[in-house]
Amino acid sequence: MITDKTKSQTFSLTTPLYYVNDVPHMGSAYTTMVADVIARFQRLKGSTVLFITGTDEHGQKIQRTAADKGLDPQQHCDKVVAGFEDLWQKLNIQYDRFSRTTNQRHEAIVKEFFQRVYDNDDIYLAQQRGWYCVPCEEFKEKRELQEDGCCPLHPNKKAEWRDEENYFFRLSKYQEDLETLYEEHYEFIQPETRRNEILKFVSQGLQDFSISRVNVNWGFPIPVDANHTIYVWFDALLGYVTALLDSDQEPTLENALSQWWPINLHLIGKDILRFHAVYWPAMLMSAKLPLPEKIFGHGFLTKDGQKMGKSLGNTVDPLDLVNRYGSDAVRYYFLKEIECGRDGDFNETRFVNVLNADLANDLGNLLSRTLGMTQKYCKGIIPRAANLPLDHPLKTTGQDLGIKVTQAYESIKFNQVCEEIFSLIQASNKFIDEQAPWSLFKQGKQKEVETILAAVLESVRLSAYLLSPIIPNLSNKIYQQLGLSVDFNDGDHVRQNVPFAQHSQWGKIEVSQTLTKSQPIFVRLNLPEEEST
Repeated sequence: MITDKTKSQTFSLTTPLYYVNDVPHMGSAYTTMVADVIARFQRLKGSTVLFITGTDEHGQKIQRTAADKGLDPQQHCDKVVAGFEDLWQKLNIQYDRFSRTTNQRHEAIVKEFFQRVYDNDDIYLAQQRGWYCVPCEEFKEKRELQEDGCCPLHPNKKAEWRDEENYFFRLSKYQEDLETLYEEHYEFIQPETRRNEILKFVSQGLQDFSISRVNVNWGFPIPVDANHTIYVWFDALLGYVTALLDSDQEPTLENALSQWWPINLHLIGKDILRFHAVYWPAMLMSAKLPLPEKIFGHGFLTKDGQKMGKSLGNTVDPLDLVNRYGSDAVRYYFLKEIECGRDGDFNETRFVNVLNADLANDLGNLLSRTLGMTQKYCKGIIPRAANLPLDHPLKTTGQDLGIKVTQAYESIKFNQVCEEIFSLIQASNKFIDEQAPWSLFKQGKQKEVETILAAVLESVRLSAYLLSPIIPNLSNKIYQQLGLSVDFNDGDHVRQNVPFAQHSQWGKIEVSQTLTKSQPIFVRLNLPEEEST
């Protein structure tokens, strides 16, 4: 069953534990950026957050990859993990725990969980015959393979025929329990397209699945039979539980589940939906443990309208992208341009054009020219706005913005977050053009000038505050130029000094602040070919 946490002001979420067969790719970066924005927004609202990411490091694929490179499996894992940690730092990902399935404390959790399920008579030994996709670490039915014998997700790797004894988990036993779960907890699988995929899969009848391998020594041995190694997914899913342990706690299920469980949100790619939305809750049911609150499966990324792949030579290196353009640029494009839950495309020309239009032109120029006029017409001091009419265009938009943006963040619709906020930014640009404070100043209408500039500066402040989970560094720059000492990369500082209930509302700019000369917050980008000409 799903249970509510005793503390409503806590929020726990996870990315997948990424498989370390290779360096992190753009898909992994996308998932982690989405999770980071969710975590930052929860902190902005005042919640205490536990954000878990990490790596899945066992299995035959790792064993073979390491051997091909002439490395010990652990050496290979350590090398790839360092790449993940470096990329997360450069993308400004603020995770709380990094879970590795090769950790000794994790082994204790896996063994205790296995024993619970085994004692519940849900694990048995039987013969396994079928086609096995090594990259997926999963047996496939013949109908799931292409004509050439390859898995659709790994078209360059033919499935291998296996005929061996394995231990199985009685997934079929939980068919009705899972159907009841999906019916009674509609929000358990999101978005609806993913929910429908799972309902269709389960309706075809669940088959018990293998949870052990023979002739694979890179993994934990089965506690009741050392000749078998625990199958990677049965092991990896428990990495979420291990991550809940404090460093000084003994690694037991009771300790791990004592504070942050159940997880509020498992954020995953749709390719691993079945493991999280079917296998994982069934395993937890068998162990008599509460279920996570929600599984959200996002879509795939393409490049220039084509599926990414090394064989096609069209992959996107996230490390190269962030090194060239910066973390806020990468975060903004992928979170604004892709509707989370649907497939999304990366095109570098569009990437540059969107960032220049939104961050350099609409937002950056608005701040720059408004601060410039404040220096020129108000001696560099933020003016106090006179009583604005109820139908004032910026106030009307700004008053409802916090509510709309909150709903969009909580629905994981970051494209809507950006659209709502930029409606205020664009309205501010239009307003300042129409009101022409430079003309009013020449006419001696100082009060009108001050009211216009104060309203626009407040619009910029509110926009920066609400955008801070997505582009924290740019939001910091905006706040600093408004004379406000806020660090949106410090969750504790924001929670204590910039309360959401106040600062997400219109009209909270600090007047009489003396401003320094404005600096560009976002320098226009150029495509690589433009830079070389």
